[in-house]
Amino acid sequence: MKFDTPLVQTTFQSPLGPVIVAASDQGLAGVWFDGQRHMPDRSTWRIDDRHPVLVRAVHQLSEYFAGRRTMFDLPLDLHGGTEFQQSVWHALLRIPRGTTTSYGAIGSRIGKPAAVRAVGAAVGLNPISVIVPCHRVIGSDGSLTGYAGGLDRKVALLKLEAATVRPQAALQESLI
Repeated sequence: MKFDTPLVQTTFQSPLGPVIVAASDQGLAGVWFDGQRHMPDRSTWRIDDRHPVLVRAVHQLSEYFAGRRTMFDLPLDLHGGTEFQQSVWHALLRIPRGTTTSYGAIGSRIGKPAAVRAVGAAVGLNPISVIVPCHRVIGSDGSLTGYAGGLDRKVALLKLEAATVRPQAALQESLI
């Protein structure tokens, strides 16, 4: 992830631990669990607990964790990724709550069916955890594969959403 513009940040306490939320002038640019893999260096980011996008994001995330929100309504800034990564992240946004899909299905969705490993790498680098639902991606055999925020958090997020982990045949249908 490359952030070409300065970001502002805030932190809030979720049921799954502290969450760092960051925004650019274009919108929400990051949501990371504290200590998450692939978290950028935020030492130069200004803390701004009153930034309008951050206030909205924290409010919506709080509602989500309380079980009162099923969809997010926030401007997103995904420009820090490559064109390929952005295509994967946009595909993640189309995975319905309560469902899961596979890396292969995401690859097919973006027209790169053989790029399963590259899709996995892009999913792992997703800068906006929870809101861009990378936790809904599982192995083609239905296994709960890795999650940059920790597998225990992935399991908790899927439970919160009452997600059904389904075999491969049904996974393809969820993205069509």
